[in-house]
Amino acid sequence: MKMIVGISGASGVNLAIQFIKSIPKEIELFVILSESAKIVSQKEIESELETALDMIIKTGRKLSLFDEDEIDANISSGSFGVDLMAVIPTSMNMLAKISCGMADELISRCAGVMIKEHKKLLLAPRELPLSSIALENMLKLSNLGVIIAPAIMGYYAKITDLTSMENFLIGKWLDVLGIPNELYPKWGQKK
Repeated sequence: MKMIVGISGASGVNLAIQFIKSIPKEIELFVILSESAKIVSQKEIESELETALDMIIKTGRKLSLFDEDEIDANISSGSFGVDLMAVIPTSMNMLAKISCGMADELISRCAGVMIKEHKKLLLAPRELPLSSIALENMLKLSNLGVIIAPAIMGYYAKITDLTSMENFLIGKWLDVLGIPNELYPKWGQKK
């Protein structure tokens, strides 16, 4: 199985890093970094995003890294056969590009391929409050089969700290992508 994770420039870079760590190692992983994500990471995690991903690679996790300007990368073609894609976090700029079919950089190009190939694409919008434009873009994409999964926690998971909140969100995202996980207690389960 092949999966792309796009990291766009919204707040929530650490969610992307933890999400990548949670993906089973048997899934072939391709990670695309936007320039905006690199800037946001310096504010949020106080290090280079590439450095954080290199730490994951040092644990034995194989992944291929791409910059957003690598528009001719093999992963941007439907014939490459990517099965799943997630954009975590999804900035409103990236959401708008994908909604309008713009493919001027690698994340939106790959997302467009996932839509045309009817493959699973998850977007995790990270914005508050949401404008009517953003809501219209989400509705348009949802009607095309895109999974819109904002970073919203469920209190039934008995969230007690930042890690349990991140595990809940990441577990829910993995659930909707069909990737088994035990990151959070399901409804009715004891913690």
